[in-house]
Amino acid sequence: MKVKELRATFLSFMEEKGHVIVPSSPLVPENDPTTLFTGSGMQPMLPYLLGQPHPSGKRVADSQKAFRSQDIEEVGDNRHTTFFEMIGNWSFGDYFKEEQITWMWDFLVSKLKLDPENFYLTCFIGNDSLGVPRDTYSAELWQAFFKKKGIDVGIGENPEKDGIRTINGVRDHIFYYSEKKNWWSRTGAPANMPIGEPGGPDTEMFYDFHPELGRSCIPNTPFSGEFCHVNCDCGRFVEIGNNVFMQYKKTAQGFEELPQMNVDHGSGLERICAAVNDDGDVFNIDIFENAKKTIENLSGKAYTGEAQYAFRVILDHIRAATFLISDGVLPGNKDQSYFVRRLIRRAVRFARNLDIHTNFCAEVADSFIQVYKDEYTNLETNKDVILGEITKEEEKFRKTLENGMKEFEKAIIEIHKSVNGETKEIIRHLSGRIAFDLLQSYGFPIELTEELAKERNIIVDREEFEKHKKEHSDQSRTASAGKFKGGLGGDGEMEVKFHTATHLLHQALREVLGEHVLQKGSNITPERLRFDFSHDAKMTDEEKKKVENLINSKIAADLPVTREEVSFEEAKARGAIGLFEDKYSDVVSIYRIGEGTKRGDSNLYSIEFCGGPHVERLGVLGTFKIQKEEAVSAGVRRIKAVLI
Repeated sequence: MKVKELRATFLSFMEEKGHVIVPSSPLVPENDPTTLFTGSGMQPMLPYLLGQPHPSGKRVADSQKAFRSQDIEEVGDNRHTTFFEMIGNWSFGDYFKEEQITWMWDFLVSKLKLDPENFYLTCFIGNDSLGVPRDTYSAELWQAFFKKKGIDVGIGENPEKDGIRTINGVRDHIFYYSEKKNWWSRTGAPANMPIGEPGGPDTEMFYDFHPELGRSCIPNTPFSGEFCHVNCDCGRFVEIGNNVFMQYKKTAQGFEELPQMNVDHGSGLERICAAVNDDGDVFNIDIFENAKKTIENLSGKAYTGEAQYAFRVILDHIRAATFLISDGVLPGNKDQSYFVRRLIRRAVRFARNLDIHTNFCAEVADSFIQVYKDEYTNLETNKDVILGEITKEEEKFRKTLENGMKEFEKAIIEIHKSVNGETKEIIRHLSGRIAFDLLQSYGFPIELTEELAKERNIIVDREEFEKHKKEHSDQSRTASAGKFKGGLGGDGEMEVKFHTATHLLHQALREVLGEHVLQKGSNITPERLRFDFSHDAKMTDEEKKKVENLINSKIAADLPVTREEVSFEEAKARGAIGLFEDKYSDVVSIYRIGEGTKRGDSNLYSIEFCGGPHVERLGVLGTFKIQKEEAVSAGVRRIKAVLI
């Protein structure tokens, strides 16, 4: 079965059950400052789970894009991905356990024809201190459905101790687990939930891909049954879905029931597709096929053996970066942007393991755009931006990757020293100073350095790294504040960033709207910039988006910002523009963004008269976002913008 077919089958099934199909929310949560990314289907539904009426009614279903940054280092096995689609359905105070479990059995076993012999379930064991009872209802309802298929199954009490038991010919297929496994909220187990957070017990669904692992994955254990259980990490079982009975809210006194009993179901679209195809490797489903062939052609290697790990990292990371950029997250140094940068750089790093040493990421990204463009039309709309941003980030990293790897190897080459004729390990730690130098000089995120070190059984001194990073940040702030005297009311860190951003905005407006655009004034505070410019029409949403994308692409490229003092005539000859050109003295200060020296150079972006101060490189700015565009007077418009 193909992913597209499976997605449509689920949504049609839920529509028949009275659900309204709603579109996927963006990967960056709207109006939710508590998290960077949409990591589950329930996040956009939180207000309705708490009681706010949903505009589409009490039953909705969707296929939600999701990204989990915490899984980056898990990628490489047969089942983990950072980006995935979660097919789900919700009841906001309508149906509850009986309907949900019945529909899940019908969908997975009756409609998709999953073999019930390979179908396993878990339920909440209960906790008296939480005031939440054991979920015997769900366990016994699952058991009854097996019975209708002529299969007697047992319910295991202590699977982590007993494994999977077979007693008098009856095999355990249903298991009770504690709140560490069978309780769901956005923040995990009950102890981690903040006041006001909703959560509840769940019943999770697993598929047994490799029964042959049952007696060999964890030998020499006290299990009375087979040597693993459904939550074992051996790869035998894969969780394919989760039904959360969202009926509680945490209070200062403990847990109280919500005004309505909710159902929150989410299943991994890719994992269910793998189960239907009875292939435990999610990277063998159809959506990865074209991208996999692209990598095979580029590397000359097949997706087998040791090469699979690098293939999987590249496939996952480029797919995730493609969707994130399409949703407006460009590679950068902070917040969501940092993870896009890390994904691309990790993909490039693992491509070296496949002997790919030229730009390739955009070609792989385009393979995914072609696969998904019918369901997610913004991928095709934003194709040029996606491929352009990925290529820029790859090129930027490749310039320093090889030299950085050489420096890393130099740093650990002394790990084995000969002492009195014997080889002895005398260094087990990589200094934080070296890790910081790799970041500053070669763009190696600390996580990349830690991964490389871990592969060689070396520990990076993270505490020392953070110390050097803070010292550098403090010194840079002091230097920026003291170096410049004029041109800005304030010279704090954010004012300096916003001042540089006005140069980017000025040039971007000229490129998008035309060279009639000239600065007519500006005002900068630590919170935002305000920029007035000559233009006689309201900007369209498309024009504003083009300006944002153009500015953010330059920030992502981390272009240098250079100050020079030259004669006024030379500055004019080199194409510098500015606000009060007739007020400048014979010797003027100009700022260049990019490597060129005069307007028209292909590698120069901006050149302006200015007294400063500015950042030294654009990469520190973050993400540029226009908040408002409005008229000031006849022929003059105003933009208010922030850096996030």
